Amino acid sequence: MIILGIDPGTTRIGYGLIEKEGGKITFKDAGIIEINNSDPGAKLLKLEEEILNLLSQMKPEKAGVEKLFFSKNKKTALEVAEARGVIITAITKKNIPLVEILPNEVKISVTGNGNTSKEGVSKMVSYILKIPTEKYIDDTTDALAVAIATGDKC
Repeated sequence: MIILGIDPGTTRIGYGLIEKEGGKITFKDAGIIEINNSDPGAKLLKLEEEILNLLSQMKPEKAGVEKLFFSKNKKTALEVAEARGVIITAITKKNIPLVEILPNEVKISVTGNGNTSKEGVSKMVSYILKIPTEKYIDDTTDALAVAIATGDKC
């Protein structure tokens, strides 16, 4: 099964693609979608276009999107929630089964500990997928962790 994990953000959206066959998990691809537009409506339209293109290219059989847990900055939380809505809509338009997963559920799935640091998650993603995660920024390794955790929910 091809699984896409997405770590939503306001201007950088991480994505990670894995394949899961039985107990074997294989790295397929990972990257960042950058949206640099000051107009809120245009920003969301561009995000939808980029996500739909990504889904068409990657052809995932299942997708996982990290839920918004909390944020001290209400403006940022609202912008991430809007981005999540666009991402979820795009996935739904493509009829791809969706899993929404809390950050601590991702951490538990990948490391066994819901309070693990970003560095700890990155190290376990590297170990599980047998890739050097040092070359990826945390949005990407977080998205790969979401994909791994989504695979656990298959």
